[in-house]
Amino acid sequence: MKNASKIIAKMGILPVLLLLIIVLSIASPYFLQWSNLINILHQVSITAIIGVGMTFVILTGGIDLSVGAIVALSGLTMAVTHKYFYSLDLAPVPKVLLGIVVPILLAVLAALAMGLINGVMVSVGKVPAFIMTFGMMNMARGCAYIISDSNTISVFPDAIRWLGNGKVFGVLPVPIVIAMVLVLIVAWVLKYTKFGRYVYALGSNREALRLSGVNIKRVEIAVYMISAFVCSIGAIVLIGKLNVAQPVAGDGYEMDAIAAAIIGGTSIYGGEGNVIGTFIGAILVGTIRNGLNLLNVSPSVQPVVIGAAIVLAVFYDKMKSQKKTKRSE
Repeated sequence: MKNASKIIAKMGILPVLLLLIIVLSIASPYFLQWSNLINILHQVSITAIIGVGMTFVILTGGIDLSVGAIVALSGLTMAVTHKYFYSLDLAPVPKVLLGIVVPILLAVLAALAMGLINGVMVSVGKVPAFIMTFGMMNMARGCAYIISDSNTISVFPDAIRWLGNGKVFGVLPVPIVIAMVLVLIVAWVLKYTKFGRYVYALGSNREALRLSGVNIKRVEIAVYMISAFVCSIGAIVLIGKLNVAQPVAGDGYEMDAIAAAIIGGTSIYGGEGNVIGTFIGAILVGTIRNGLNLLNVSPSVQPVVIGAAIVLAVFYDKMKSQKKTKRSE
């Protein structure tokens, strides 16, 4: 019995997802259709991508409320510069370089700059992560409106649209492949590198990590920059999906990313969790929404269900944390 409970604990949220799939397949004849399953993966891809960065932050005991706004500003940085460079007539320079590669690099740099500010203010300035990232959320969103003049920018090259709507081998959507590759890379980094061990230690025992000689400020700054970096990836994929960049893009993404990470088993107190769980958590949240839509449940009910799932996940995490504390005593 104990061995069985240990196995279930290691599986994390996966049994819940499997049970949900079974229930929805019985409740709706359309749920298990291949097109619907692919649609779920397509819809959750950006949440999974952003959730990777959010997992890093939460593992350190922090939070990043600015991810949605960073998606908007990063995406508009790419869109504005793409529109500008494509209007230039520089014959020796390929338009694919000026119109695609340079704007993408600028979008990444813009996101990294915001992540750097978050990290420095949280780690060096000692501003609480909640307050700092909440402030950055408003600043980045405001800047998105300023650089776009509150307008949307549309019509992008096929290469960009392929990142959002293309398919690998004609089957899997490119966004979910990007998310899966990113998750596997980050899972390896967290498990097998010194930096990964420092991230976990920063959330579980900050003082011990400091006493061991590790520069915890650098680690913390790097974590927020990673969170911002994956936001730039999410922004590019989002533009590819919608073929439009707009200042309202990414609204609410921070809640989806936090939900995916926490429901996926990342402890809100830091030091415990992994990106595989976050990936499964993103699929679980997407499956719930898809199932509610198939069952013709009002869209206004969906936030209630997702919110309840987050509360239950945090409550379970709290109970687990208290049990560990009692055992250590």
